[in-house]
Amino acid sequence: MVGRKIEKQKIERLLSSGRSEFLAVTGRRRVGKTYLIDSLLKERYCFSMTGIQKGSMEAQLVNFSSKLAEYNGSNLPKVSANWQDAFLQLKSHLKTLGKERKHVIFIDELPWVDTPRSGFVQLLAHFWNDYLSKESNFILVICGSATSWVINKVVNDPGGLHNRITENIHLKPFTIAETNAFLVSMGLNFTQQDLAKVYMALGGIPYYLENLRRGESFPTAIERICFAPTGVLHNEYNNLFQALFSNAALHLAIVEVLAGRQHGLSHADILKQLGLKQQNGSYGRAMSELLVSDFVEENTAFGRLKRGSNFRLVDEFCIFYHAFLKQNRKYSPGIWQQLAESQSYKVWSGYAFETLCHKHIDDIKKAMGIAAVYTEYSSLRMPATPVSPGFQVDLLIDRKDNCINLCEIKFHASAYTIGKEEYQHLLALRQRFIEMTGTKKQVFLTFITNHGITPNAYSQEIVDVEIELRQFLEG
Repeated sequence: MVGRKIEKQKIERLLSSGRSEFLAVTGRRRVGKTYLIDSLLKERYCFSMTGIQKGSMEAQLVNFSSKLAEYNGSNLPKVSANWQDAFLQLKSHLKTLGKERKHVIFIDELPWVDTPRSGFVQLLAHFWNDYLSKESNFILVICGSATSWVINKVVNDPGGLHNRITENIHLKPFTIAETNAFLVSMGLNFTQQDLAKVYMALGGIPYYLENLRRGESFPTAIERICFAPTGVLHNEYNNLFQALFSNAALHLAIVEVLAGRQHGLSHADILKQLGLKQQNGSYGRAMSELLVSDFVEENTAFGRLKRGSNFRLVDEFCIFYHAFLKQNRKYSPGIWQQLAESQSYKVWSGYAFETLCHKHIDDIKKAMGIAAVYTEYSSLRMPATPVSPGFQVDLLIDRKDNCINLCEIKFHASAYTIGKEEYQHLLALRQRFIEMTGTKKQVFLTFITNHGITPNAYSQEIVDVEIELRQFLEG
């Protein structure tokens, strides 16, 4: 298994504890939650089931009984009429197990199991409180891609499950270093440039990455996977949101508004684009769900309170979909090679590489030698005034050691060259930032690039810190 060190440590602790444990695993669809649990705990399963998407209560109960019959060795499943009876059957099975080691009960896609008015969650809580928690040899594992549902209904449940979760794992996509290791484990060896392009298009989602093939170039792979009508990701976008969220129309609308807005939008701007006069409960829930599911990131602008927050789309595949796939549903061979030469490709690559950098702040800090320094990061856009032009900062790292890094992020086909005009622009940007923010901290101009900077008099004069993509891979 690639990466997942912290998650492995958590599960090892649960296995070695002297009590029964209750583990909740959440994370974006396709991120590898079930694979993680199966890999580390499958040999200890005493019962496991996966909820049926949009299945009725009756269908879920038949599924439960069929899986229980597999584990208890009975030939004919006894289908329960309700969840109370189903859990009684499960309890009878668990009582036959030895107590010399931990046994795992795994319920995957739990939000699909909890159909309306079924009482499933309440009876699961009773099953934990009345039986499992009083034993010492069980681990109850629940999993769901609908992260907000699991958080609201289980982790933060004010009722029978209040404070019952003993461990929580929120599985994140791979970093670019983990993505590289994952691809190498598959026998794929991309150049650093193509690795970045793969990550920028597909993100660190294992299911997406495992569809790449040996001997296939990045353009050919993307065209086959995403653009071809039979491609595994051709219809992924809509399926992704429908599987995660009930009434996903508003989620899709918010994502569409944010797509292509490199520096994000405020609540007020998003509402305006949606045609809503004010924030309502549906909007608030949808935005909250997009945030906890890792599609959107909230950034507080430098020196501002929360009312100054911007919301930025950070899911790589969603960004890629809106940049290219949405408007190119009619397939013709060679379409991606053609699009990769367009101006929209340059815009996307800049946005996508900036998103990559925002997700690898720890690697950036390590490269700067400040891994242990407390920092806050954001982007910054200052509007023009009658006496001063506006400016923007791709990434601003505000440090507790009385320093600030103003980061310029550049994705180019070769080393980036700073000319006289840009040199003068950077000098002015640093000065305007100091004047308009009133900061007393030391300000460093920092360049983050995929191929480095061409050494010349301008770069030697203006660049205080230089970071290359290769340093992310070393992390």
